[in-house]
Amino acid sequence: MLLDQIKKENDIKAIPKEQLPKLAEEIREFLLQSISETGGHLASNLGAVELTIAMHYVYNLPKDKLIWDVGHQSYTHKILTGRREEFAKLRQFGGISGFPKRRESPCDSFNTGHSSTSLSAGIGFVKAREILHEDYQVAAVIGDGSLTGGMAYEAMNNVSSLNSNFTMILNDNKMSISENIGAISTILNNVRTAEPYINLKTGIETRLNKSQLGERVANHLRNTKNSLRQMLVSGKLFENMGITYIGPIDGHNIDQLIRVLDQVRKMDHSVIVHVLTEKGKGYEPAERHPRRFHGTDAFHIETGEPKVKKAKATYTDVFGASIRKLAAADESVVAVTAAMPDGTGLSRFAAQFPERFCDVGIAEEHAVTFAAAMAAEGLKPVVAVYSSFLQRAYDQILHDVCMQRLPVVFAIDRAGIVGKDGETHQGAFDLSYLSMMPEMTVMAPKNKWELHDMLKFAVNFDGPVAVRYPRGTAYDGLKEMRSPIVYGKGEVLYRGDAIAIFAVGGMIPEALKVRQRLEEEGITCTVVNPRFVKPLDEDLCMEIAGSHKLVVTMEENVETGGFGQRLSALLQKKGIGTPVEVVAIPDCFVEHGAVDVLKEKLGMDESSVAGRALAAYKKLGR
Repeated sequence: MLLDQIKKENDIKAIPKEQLPKLAEEIREFLLQSISETGGHLASNLGAVELTIAMHYVYNLPKDKLIWDVGHQSYTHKILTGRREEFAKLRQFGGISGFPKRRESPCDSFNTGHSSTSLSAGIGFVKAREILHEDYQVAAVIGDGSLTGGMAYEAMNNVSSLNSNFTMILNDNKMSISENIGAISTILNNVRTAEPYINLKTGIETRLNKSQLGERVANHLRNTKNSLRQMLVSGKLFENMGITYIGPIDGHNIDQLIRVLDQVRKMDHSVIVHVLTEKGKGYEPAERHPRRFHGTDAFHIETGEPKVKKAKATYTDVFGASIRKLAAADESVVAVTAAMPDGTGLSRFAAQFPERFCDVGIAEEHAVTFAAAMAAEGLKPVVAVYSSFLQRAYDQILHDVCMQRLPVVFAIDRAGIVGKDGETHQGAFDLSYLSMMPEMTVMAPKNKWELHDMLKFAVNFDGPVAVRYPRGTAYDGLKEMRSPIVYGKGEVLYRGDAIAIFAVGGMIPEALKVRQRLEEEGITCTVVNPRFVKPLDEDLCMEIAGSHKLVVTMEENVETGGFGQRLSALLQKKGIGTPVEVVAIPDCFVEHGAVDVLKEKLGMDESSVAGRALAAYKKLGR
């Protein structure tokens, strides 16, 4: 196997160029076999195999800098830099990440995980090269989906400050996770399909290749075709920013990619190379369903079906069903997403209420201010977004929503520990930064029924509301404990007299197990569902804390600024001296791994929390 010759970076250069297509086949087969066992990002990686091979053939790593936007398409890059054997533990605790990580390899020049960042990072590397008078190449790969993010244009606006080569590679597969939308998608589609040069290619050029005039004249006409494309199609979108545009070229033609990249790296200015690729290339189920195979669990290669069937509804499913029900009853309910209709559960909403569904592309900042203006006009916008992506819109939430006290609902999916996508995707900070914002109300449901009730409360509330819920199967216990949502009021689920456990949202199931363990030790526990992280139910907090010997708080959020610290500050302010044991994510970034493994490592699993509570209780000597 050719793949066996790749032990480290730059080994690919010893493989004859004519054998590189065979190497691409072997890499695709390896990716398919490996990801079918571990899960991971499949479709995006299958589509970028030839492009990655060409880049590694042209550039010298780690001296040259390759930057991947988002980075979920970097698996071939990892294979070609000597990490093939580590794929057995892809995205598992202690194994390699599904994204570029500088700590993994010097060939990963910049950590990524969120969209639209690669061009800014690339410009930074180029500027550093100029200032330090160093000599290396910088190439940044960005997808057409990432071009819907405003940060990409902030970077391109800054390109004119460079005085040397910078190569931008536009990996255009017509998709982000779902199909792209908006003007940029339309412009790129026009470039892909413009008649003036498509007709030349499929008509005259094809005939000439069959005639005695041969390849020489055909090459001349290809150049003519490219000139026509430049003149008639590109619309000077990139040229007007001082960027030379080349393409579009076939992203699965390794020889052509190598020739273009080799020429481009010798230029003395910024260039964008437009490469057309197919998401899921080489695996029919992924080609037909690239959205489903963007990020996949383990699956059967023969059918593409998951090895473990989803047994119960997820919180995302519950949100999707609830928001459709609310929209059917209230025509002012509008759904907003930032290129995540599938991931946030809004795809069926989009089909049922197309006029009230807004996908703004990968542009969270825009999504929030856009929603704020709709709220100002009397609509009830619900912004559905992953917790880690909402961080990108911090200023807009504070400035455009909270300062104006506009009734925008934030449906925050993947809140807390999300697992295998790792530190860039853990929803660890939303309780802290949202709770510090004046006028913001923050809620967290204990189960799937409470999520529906909270959403119903939120869309009818006159002010900003955030409802945060975890990834995965929706908890369906405690159905009998369904009571109306009252602003700022929590609820007591079980009564005891020794330890009071306040558990936020998704930590309720864990808290019930902790209660059972402690009661086996003869320690009776009260379990409180705060419901509202902000405002705190001060009366309930003081009553419970004042009548118990120890308070334990549980939350999937960083400790700093979280629920536990806010409760502790309240008790101190009110002169209640009951000690508080705060169970939360410590001051660190949480790496990738299975959720249960990560909770154990962080001391947030049932056994660890029960042990901490028991030790703290015994230390009181009571």
